[in-house]
Amino acid sequence: MEKISLYLVPTPIGNLGDITLRALEILKSVDVILAEDTRTSGILLKHYNISKPLQSFHVFNEHKALQSIIQKLKQGETLALVSDAGTPAISDPGFLLVRECLKNNLTIECLPGPTAFVPALVKSGFPTDRFVFEGFLPHKKGRQTALKQLANEERTIILYESPHRLLKTLEQIQNLFGAERLVSVSRELTKVHEETCTGTVSEVFVHFSKKEVKGEIVLVIKGNDKRKPEEEV
Repeated sequence: MEKISLYLVPTPIGNLGDITLRALEILKSVDVILAEDTRTSGILLKHYNISKPLQSFHVFNEHKALQSIIQKLKQGETLALVSDAGTPAISDPGFLLVRECLKNNLTIECLPGPTAFVPALVKSGFPTDRFVFEGFLPHKKGRQTALKQLANEERTIILYESPHRLLKTLEQIQNLFGAERLVSVSRELTKVHEETCTGTVSEVFVHFSKKEVKGEIVLVIKGNDKRKPEEEV
């Protein structure tokens, strides 16, 4: 069996009980764990009595750290990559490292596991057979353009958003998609204060404008149904 050099290990998005048995086995077996935030990952590892060297690997140092990590892998070390929550490389660091490993003929394995947009999509009640995941929108330049392009998208649309930008995003969607477009906002998934609000974008905007919004947010938008009534089956 070919030796695995790098494991991509999904971690819980909130509830620590959501980690898989296999993920725990891998984290116990590797030489080093690459972590987006060593403090956050340290809490998880301590909870499961895992004691392994942690190395910081995040968006601000991944370019600089890349070659030294590849060198470790070439020398026979086995590493695991984890993000703060969810699956590495999904709106988190990982893509560059995977690409570099493939260039160097190093074997990678990605474990299945938590990804925030999946439960949010399923809970929305919107079509799940075809969807587009856009991750985080640009903060400033290109944001309006991206939303204008998505306004005509017929597939279900999934976005990640920060709590302090949620109302602004809902307002922009209302202006560009129409106030009656259906959306579903899930926040704090798997945590004590988990909440999902589904309705027209105007209804959801009102709901969240009445409170301080906290937690990680997944925004799901129903696709643009361009069919005319007589075309519906």
